[in-house]
Amino acid sequence: MKPATTDLPLAVLRHHWGYDSFRPLQREIVDSVLDGRDTLGLMPTGGGKSITFQVPGLILGGVTIVVTPLISLMKDQVDNLRRHRIKAVCLHSGMTLRERNLAREHLVNGNARFLYVSPERLRNQTFLDDLRRIKVNLIVVDEAHCISQWGYDFRPSYLNIGRLRDALPGTPLLALTATATPEVADDICSQLRMKDPDRWSMSFSRTNLNYIVRASDTKIHDVFHILSRTSGSSIVYVRSRKRTVDIADYLNSAGIPAAAYHAGLTAEHKEERQNSWIAGQTRVMVATNAFGMGIDKPDVRVVIHYDLPPSLEEYYQEAGRAGRDGLTSYAVLLTADADRATLRRRVTETFPDREYIKKVYERVCNFLHISIDEGYDTIRDFDFEKFCLTFHYQPRQCLAALHLLGQAGYIDFAEESDRRSRVMITVTREELYNASGLSAEAESTLRSMLRRYPGIFADYITISETELSSATMLGEQQIYDSLLELNRAKLISYIPRSRTPYIYFPTAREEPRYVTIGKDIYEKRRDIMKRRVEAMVDYAFNAGECRENRMLAYFGEKKECGCGRCDVCRERKKRKQYHGLAGIKKRNDELASLMERTLEFLRSRPRGADFRIIEHGLEAEGADLALCLSHLCDEGFARLEKGAYILN
Repeated sequence: MKPATTDLPLAVLRHHWGYDSFRPLQREIVDSVLDGRDTLGLMPTGGGKSITFQVPGLILGGVTIVVTPLISLMKDQVDNLRRHRIKAVCLHSGMTLRERNLAREHLVNGNARFLYVSPERLRNQTFLDDLRRIKVNLIVVDEAHCISQWGYDFRPSYLNIGRLRDALPGTPLLALTATATPEVADDICSQLRMKDPDRWSMSFSRTNLNYIVRASDTKIHDVFHILSRTSGSSIVYVRSRKRTVDIADYLNSAGIPAAAYHAGLTAEHKEERQNSWIAGQTRVMVATNAFGMGIDKPDVRVVIHYDLPPSLEEYYQEAGRAGRDGLTSYAVLLTADADRATLRRRVTETFPDREYIKKVYERVCNFLHISIDEGYDTIRDFDFEKFCLTFHYQPRQCLAALHLLGQAGYIDFAEESDRRSRVMITVTREELYNASGLSAEAESTLRSMLRRYPGIFADYITISETELSSATMLGEQQIYDSLLELNRAKLISYIPRSRTPYIYFPTAREEPRYVTIGKDIYEKRRDIMKRRVEAMVDYAFNAGECRENRMLAYFGEKKECGCGRCDVCRERKKRKQYHGLAGIKKRNDELASLMERTLEFLRSRPRGADFRIIEHGLEAEGADLALCLSHLCDEGFARLEKGAYILN
């Protein structure tokens, strides 16, 4: 099949998604994949990355494996494909053994076209053996920067993808990421063993996005000031959960509808607030960086950063959620003198002493009752707060140690786990309808699930006890008791919701003396973080160069002239205008005086005035006045609109 001479990709796009055309770069990547080439795609957030592998995956047949670290988005992608009647399953550390076995059965029996898998699963030899029994036609690596040690979110588990390539030799690979410097892009291709890859990249320039940096002594008042003078949906990013609530409350009290969003909310609260914001009922979402991934809202007009992000990669992604519809939008970064020290201090906090890290590992294993050489491929609930209280650890430093242990491959800590309730009916329809002895509440709950969740006989389905309560007019406790009753009757398999953080052990417990936090994990990563922090500080506090140009240079692009839209370019334009006016004053005091009187006259006429009115009002010579008005319009001080001169 030659994609260049067929409309099959477009036909698949129309049939399953209802779109009449591909977005920029999507078709080029789709064609490259269909040609069987290893491909690297650099596409901005919201650029439609999923289409670039879902369309060719359906055309190629067999199974497409998608490696991604984002478990919540993994579930959303699978649910979305199922809504389009495309069979998909996922495998990740947060699933029960029964769920994982069921997903494997679907794969082996040909009941899945897409498999979303977390990278740590690639360590499992049984899983790799299963893949050899099925027809895999495409490997997709999402968030591909995670495989690069130069990337801002390096994850050692991504190195397991090498084992996947060994198990599936000759299978083409598509790597996707939203942000990558040239150094990271080269490293991605090397680490993934890509053979003569096609590289497709969109420019990092956003011609409709105005980058503004504003020094602020009272940031919360500046947030209100900005939002009160703009319109449309907005996001305010902060680095503290408490601050999301404080700012949202402040904005609501000031008459601007706002909601707080952070990782500590329940899934229902997150969904409720997100839906209200997407529908335009809530204008402003005040959020930590837990918000935004996988959300494609095109009409966000303003993104404000209350706190400095730790890197330009993260800032570009978060700021880039504004203006996806191509209309004029603003990315505003608020800065204070203390922000430099705060950002630099994070480097020290992120890299505690090695002996401290080893001690944390030993105590985590003891806390979870895992002996030496035990724990391989197991998941344990982990009460982080209780652990810190037990061993008198400062939470932020302890959390940094857990993340470094994750970087080194000893554990995988899911800090905020909101594993929603799942249910699957485990009997046939006939056995279900013949069931007896159930309470009225259990029967009502069962009927409601059958109506709301059509795939519940074939797979585990995420359910909401709150929604079931509303549908049945039963209390949530009654719904919970009914589900337990149905589970005891062996009619369903019910996995109740859990919000407890958990730790996955990809290896058996090591003795402390063998725990190694190598230079690549510690010194190298620390140096990389320092460079990123300094690049962010330079962007925020150095007003000597166009903001967008500095961003483009960071990602390997060069632009000869300034963007003309950022605060630096605007200030430069104002200075030029001022110097132009000063030059006229120096050359001709009389003309400069007329210029000032013309400006004053226009200020007194908000609706403007035509040439004759100005000439009469100022008793000016027509030629001199024409010169002044022409200069004022050329330099942006005034404009001519329907025959009237109006001050800008």
